[in-house]
Amino acid sequence: MSTNGKIDGFHVIVAAAGRGSRFGGDTPKQYCSFGGKTLLRHTLDNILSWPGVLSLRVIIDPEYADSYQKSVSGLDLPDYITGGSERNISINNALNSISNVKDEDIIFIHDAARPFTKAADITALLNALQDNRAATLATPVSDTLRKSSADKAGDIVDRNGLWALQTPQAFRFGDLKKAHEAAENKPYTDDTSLVSALGIEVALVEGARSNIKITTQDDWDMAEALLNQNTRIATGTGFDVHAFEDASSGKPLMLCGIAVEHERALVGHSDADVGLHAITDALLGAIGAGDIGTHFPPSDPTFKDMDSAIFLEKTMNMIAEKGGAVHNIDLTLICEAPKIGPYRDKMLARVAAITGLDQARINIKATTTEKLGFTGRGEGIAAQSIATVQLPV
Repeated sequence: MSTNGKIDGFHVIVAAAGRGSRFGGDTPKQYCSFGGKTLLRHTLDNILSWPGVLSLRVIIDPEYADSYQKSVSGLDLPDYITGGSERNISINNALNSISNVKDEDIIFIHDAARPFTKAADITALLNALQDNRAATLATPVSDTLRKSSADKAGDIVDRNGLWALQTPQAFRFGDLKKAHEAAENKPYTDDTSLVSALGIEVALVEGARSNIKITTQDDWDMAEALLNQNTRIATGTGFDVHAFEDASSGKPLMLCGIAVEHERALVGHSDADVGLHAITDALLGAIGAGDIGTHFPPSDPTFKDMDSAIFLEKTMNMIAEKGGAVHNIDLTLICEAPKIGPYRDKMLARVAAITGLDQARINIKATTTEKLGFTGRGEGIAAQSIATVQLPV
């Protein structure tokens, strides 16, 4: 916050250490995928589109560190913060881990399970902080409310003045830290409760009802429907071919990111991985970003003998920057030799590792040209790929 009172930006903490017992299943919901990305990645991509974000930290259960790293692949984020057994302990851990925030700076606390927060609501929240020390997004209760009595409808609850709180919730860093220190690890369900206990008023800012928190499978179905309303599916194709080198080169034959046993490698400026090149071209085509030669020209000595996995990783980052997600990749390798079958599982695993996709979204197959053409004569390998990408409307 600047000296003239205008809020120049804010810091964000995302609570993602929960197990999601009400959601069910063996995998915490934040690491489950829809629309080609994990729930956590949807939320983080959404946050990074908000105006004014100065820093972003994520609290996780370190038991799921591998799942977290896959979810944030390609994002430039600081190390994760280790969560505690309760939400308020996790937030307190985060507040104690942050060193670049002053007491008067604005800090947002947000749920990992809210991926649809609108940028306009963030602006409204910041506006409320011009005259208040704390504020939260919330929606007025519109349903009729009744207490239950042995599974029967009991007393009617007056809904006038009742609000359902959402996140993000916004505070001055010093106030929030003091509130957590005073709470002594009591099980508060949200941070406004702790701050209110200090006597600090919390402004209510009406948010969108689409800012749902995904808690149950029904919520998950609703999230998929919301995502589909605001996205489009784009398709791209890729084709590449490389000739075999002289047998004396001694270089390995690289296909789909792994070394394949063969008497000859492929000719190319990079490592000549014809499979990864075709996939990269297909993905670039889906997002309308030219081709592999546009971004990684063979005339540039920087790319001499480079691992083609780097091309694919950079392309995945470009897709993420556009708010997109890869749905499926299909690849066909065309050659008489080597035989692809024995390497297919390793190729699938490698492409999945590079892209961060589940292997179920990737298909790799091979065919020959029945001894016809340059591939039939054993002069090289060709590859063609098709990819589908989900992009914001």
